[in-house]
Amino acid sequence: MKKMITALVACGALLVPATPAQAATPKDPVRALKTKLISGHGVRFTETTTLSGDDKVKLQDRKGTFQFNAKGIAASDIKTNATNSEPERSISVGKVSYTSGGLFNDRLPEGKTWLKSGGMYGGAGGFFGQVINPAEPKTIAALIKKGRLTRSTITGKITFDELEKVSPWFGASIPLRMHNEKVTYTLTLTSAGLVSRVKSSYAATGVFDKSEFDGKTITIDSRFTGWGTKVSIKAPDPETVTSKMNN
Repeated sequence: MKKMITALVACGALLVPATPAQAATPKDPVRALKTKLISGHGVRFTETTTLSGDDKVKLQDRKGTFQFNAKGIAASDIKTNATNSEPERSISVGKVSYTSGGLFNDRLPEGKTWLKSGGMYGGAGGFFGQVINPAEPKTIAALIKKGRLTRSTITGKITFDELEKVSPWFGASIPLRMHNEKVTYTLTLTSAGLVSRVKSSYAATGVFDKSEFDGKTITIDSRFTGWGTKVSIKAPDPETVTSKMNN
């Protein structure tokens, strides 16, 4: 009898449904980012911008590096290959930017290869560059507040106005935009809570007042690697820099 009771108890235990595993709590992306914001360190990225409607057309490719300070981005070095322009390189240190090639290729005085300007991060490539910068804690916090955070993604929508209030990058790098336009975004997170991919899109209607953009969508897909990599970005040789352009 004792053996029979023991067997019945064992069988009963097998029939009890297993308790579902507790869903893992998402890593805090803001906290994860702040651990990487160390002077002399940074992150690399690559991105592609496309225009889609009846068909899909690539507007440009970019690749670059961000150098950090304790608040976010202290410097950047970005190369752009646009479909209808010469290759461009833009270096920003603090609030000063230097751009070479691209739209300015034939407009600089003889002997000068860099145009100095205030705060236009990413050069002309910034017109169609990524509007969301995952190296800014306030930006990440706003995206979480406006959207939804899961274990591996942050998804949602935010207006250009709202983004500009929290993001120095957005405010300085996209000179032409529609302030009330909504940006749809998906940020993919690593297991450590860092952003490995940013995909954003917004309606292209009104961009540059060109009808070929009407009814179409601009999508920017960026990949981020090497968070915490040692980085050193410096301004170009002053002898090659000018603040003037030829007419």
